[in-house]
Amino acid sequence: MGGLRPPYKRGTDGGSHDRHDPRNESSPYRSWQATQNLDIQRVTQTAIIHELTQQQTRSIERVVPWFLNTMPEPYFRQVPESFRLDHIKAISAIKDANMDMHMNLKTHLPDGRQVLTFIRPGTMPGLLLNMIKELPFTQRSQDYMPLSRVQVFSAEDDSMSLNVFVYGEEGERKFGDVDLTGAHILEYASNLLQGSIGTEDEFGRPHPEPSPTFERENIIAYLEKCSESYITRSDPRRFLKQMQLFEKVTGTDGIAVDIEESYLDSKHGETQYWVDAAFANTLPHFALEQATQLLFLHNFDVQRAHLDNVSDGDNGTITLLRMLVSPVNGARGDEATFNLMKQELKRSKWLTPATMDLVYEQQPWMGVRRGEVITAMCTIMHPIMSKENAIAFSKGNIIETVTKDRYVKHAAAIADLFLDRFHPKGPLSESELERRSDELKKAIDSDVEDTNAQELLFKMIDIVKHTLRTNIYMNNRYALGFRLDPKIMVSSKEKPRDIPYGVFYIHGRRFDGYHVRFRDIARGGLRLVTPSSPEQFSLESAHQYDECYGLAFAQQLKNKDIPEGGSKAVVLVDTIGLSKGGKDFVMRKSVKAFTDTILDLVVDTEETRKEIVDFHGKKEVLYLGPDEQVIPEDINWVIQRAAKRGYDTPAAFMSSKPRAGINHKQYGVTSEGVNVYLDVALKHVLGKDPKQDSFTIKMTGGPDGDVAGNELKILHREYGDNAKIVGIADHSGCAEDPDGLNWDELLRLVTFNLSIDHFDPARLGPNGAVHKVDTESGVKARNSMHNRIEADAFVPAGGRPNTIDVHNYRHFLKADGTPSAPLIVEGANLFVTDEARQALFDDAGIAIVKDSSANKCGVITSSYEICSAMLLSEEEFFENKDQIVKEVLDKLRQLARMEAELLFREFEHYGGSLPQVSKVISDAVNSATDALAIALETFSEQDREKLLPLFRDHLPKTMADMAFDHVRERVPEQYIRNAIASCLASKLVYKEGTKFVETLPKQKLAAVALRYLEKEHEVAVLKEALEGTAMPEEEKKSILKLLDAGGARTALGIF
Repeated sequence: MGGLRPPYKRGTDGGSHDRHDPRNESSPYRSWQATQNLDIQRVTQTAIIHELTQQQTRSIERVVPWFLNTMPEPYFRQVPESFRLDHIKAISAIKDANMDMHMNLKTHLPDGRQVLTFIRPGTMPGLLLNMIKELPFTQRSQDYMPLSRVQVFSAEDDSMSLNVFVYGEEGERKFGDVDLTGAHILEYASNLLQGSIGTEDEFGRPHPEPSPTFERENIIAYLEKCSESYITRSDPRRFLKQMQLFEKVTGTDGIAVDIEESYLDSKHGETQYWVDAAFANTLPHFALEQATQLLFLHNFDVQRAHLDNVSDGDNGTITLLRMLVSPVNGARGDEATFNLMKQELKRSKWLTPATMDLVYEQQPWMGVRRGEVITAMCTIMHPIMSKENAIAFSKGNIIETVTKDRYVKHAAAIADLFLDRFHPKGPLSESELERRSDELKKAIDSDVEDTNAQELLFKMIDIVKHTLRTNIYMNNRYALGFRLDPKIMVSSKEKPRDIPYGVFYIHGRRFDGYHVRFRDIARGGLRLVTPSSPEQFSLESAHQYDECYGLAFAQQLKNKDIPEGGSKAVVLVDTIGLSKGGKDFVMRKSVKAFTDTILDLVVDTEETRKEIVDFHGKKEVLYLGPDEQVIPEDINWVIQRAAKRGYDTPAAFMSSKPRAGINHKQYGVTSEGVNVYLDVALKHVLGKDPKQDSFTIKMTGGPDGDVAGNELKILHREYGDNAKIVGIADHSGCAEDPDGLNWDELLRLVTFNLSIDHFDPARLGPNGAVHKVDTESGVKARNSMHNRIEADAFVPAGGRPNTIDVHNYRHFLKADGTPSAPLIVEGANLFVTDEARQALFDDAGIAIVKDSSANKCGVITSSYEICSAMLLSEEEFFENKDQIVKEVLDKLRQLARMEAELLFREFEHYGGSLPQVSKVISDAVNSATDALAIALETFSEQDREKLLPLFRDHLPKTMADMAFDHVRERVPEQYIRNAIASCLASKLVYKEGTKFVETLPKQKLAAVALRYLEKEHEVAVLKEALEGTAMPEEEKKSILKLLDAGGARTALGIF
């Protein structure tokens, strides 16, 4: 190869001879090429190519026999030939270059799928797990692709691992009838059902038990859901076993697991095992990682694995995972080990990242159950302890402190105390609980010198004592649930406030949720909170319980007219960094896990009686409603799940079911009430009759919104041009016109569901304007509209909570200190804070109709939906929906007007601010309801029957006429009792005023209420008689008015 030497010499003087250096010019020259002769160049190239080809050929000749002998037989059966050739070429190249057996291959299939092949040296335990953690396309990837198939193989000489990961959905099936493609499976199933193949195959493997599942039509229906590749490469026995697992979890979010000894595979004389699992509606990547990690934790190494996805219709897909595992490091393949693995594999889907880190990485000796209890208690402590020291007791610091090597043994002992307290086969007695708690406290006191750590560990013991129920021992639970005594949530640093009736806390994968309620039977919305950053998530975690408490308390004030008390559920979901699809997947999972865990703790079934120890001792009735980020699919799933779990009235468990509900926006139910309060307030505050007089309104919330859009329609329907909208602001901008915005244009926006930035400027008056948020001035105009524009009344019907607070309320006043609007009717929740309400009243005399009064008609409608779901079938409701909705709207206006008239009557008689009076009314009705409900438990059946017409009168007439005869058999007794109590309480308060109820001793309230009803009946009879008497009409009207106003109370002799 002498021609490769440099083709020139330098002179002794440092100059060059006449042959120039071609490397100094742009040319096709390469350093290995001879330049003197083109023939020499060609010879050189040929020689190099020949040498490399010979080397590669020798390498392939060595690799191919080795590869064929060392790769397991299933590899050649299941991996396509083109892939096998790629693998051989890649391995040959690695070996030829004397490199480590470490390579990633990427192949694009014609249908858009991507195939990643990972080749690694050796087969050491944990190698597959490390590969999985390297995989792309996770939930956090914006270019996320689902993992659709996995094939894991180990060389039989332990020299390498070769794993294939296929991403993307397999294209539409291109083959013909599945009975041809799956003929081998159908034939096997037929022989199995006929009993012609015995109980074992030729290898000694037991056949599946004959089952109706294996009937031909069932198998064909299942084959239709499977990919071609899965069908064609599946062993019939394996296929039917996985089909059985599929049937166990179809339509659910569960996991089914089967473990059996491998009859054909052994390694170094050790027994191996096949682990089969079906993961319903689970991300395949996650299922694979969790299963592999759990097996690694239990000292089982994965030798081979296969992953396939099978469609489960509307429930997503079911991931079928089959893994050949070998015990390592002394692990035993006994029944106890496998039962624990099955249990923990089922749990793995729902474990939080914090729990997995604790039990898989930090403290693998601890076990999953104890780890779940510890991380759950840390989260419960966060909103309590952060009020004492927000920095020392941040969420991260709490779990870090409790799980330090120095203190974790005490945390584990407290978890054991919790587990023993609620063990179904022998729960701890109160005395034993106290004894062991004292022992733990003494041990902590002497061993833990860090005062923060001491406080946290002592608080964990308190949580054990304040837990009344838990689902920790439910085998198929989705998340970990606690029914807590609400006193545990009280911090020593907070101001005294009302204690709720009950608190549920749910600890699940990527979410934590609270449900707070203020009465035994309660209803309130379920909302999802999804912060966008870790910092925001930490803040929301600290405030989550207080937010839930505040919303539930506000709901309690609103719910005064209905049988259900106030409640709220707030679920904090970690979707930080996830793709749009990943975020939606996690939110839907969180709704399912949260609601199913609530059901664990409230349903009375054979399973719950067996697995749940109950220290509360009372049946609990809850009703949920959709709130922020809950979608119709969630509602349908929750109702179906409640039915499957044995909830007494599943159709009522969550309101607003698309077909059997009353759509709040479609029918404007909230706005109907808001407008009644506005009507009454205009008369009392401004002395204006809106039917006769012109008045001006400014609003927040767009024409496309529920409350704002419907309020616009109602204002025009009721008052026509008398109502002048001088300003509207929403997310898109604002429109304003001192002469009143054009009604035709406003109603166009409402009809077409358009925001206010679509208002046609050509329809404005000479002084009108439309401001859009695409400019800085537009944002400023939008944000200040509710303060700047002058109007008779301001109706916040949308917008962010706490927009007007104690720091900025003066912006609502004009320069001279007078209000920009003397009246506010709160259609939106919490637009004005409590402190700001009082300040606006004190400083400017502004009359504010509080949200718990003004927009209560939405919750009343939801209560009627609950009644309908209990009393009527879905078809019965749907067939009579128009008439029922009409009657509901009439009821809403009636209930709103009764409270509005009382609100202003008491405001004018007794003083105080309107929000204060509103709360007094709510408290009076609610306290009377609670007292009456307790008293009704002691009433005779005869006395209770006398009161039942109260509940009937509360219902829409059509609903009552159709089904009230069945009320006893269809409605829980608790609900009937609360319905009677709330109807009677609201009747007394609205008719006689808050002072009448407040002055009565609670123990006498029920007796007085019964007598009141009797006297009211006597007055009704008297009025009817008076109607038929001959006397001057004016006199008759005056007497009837007096009897109506105070006849019953006068007859009672209570003044």
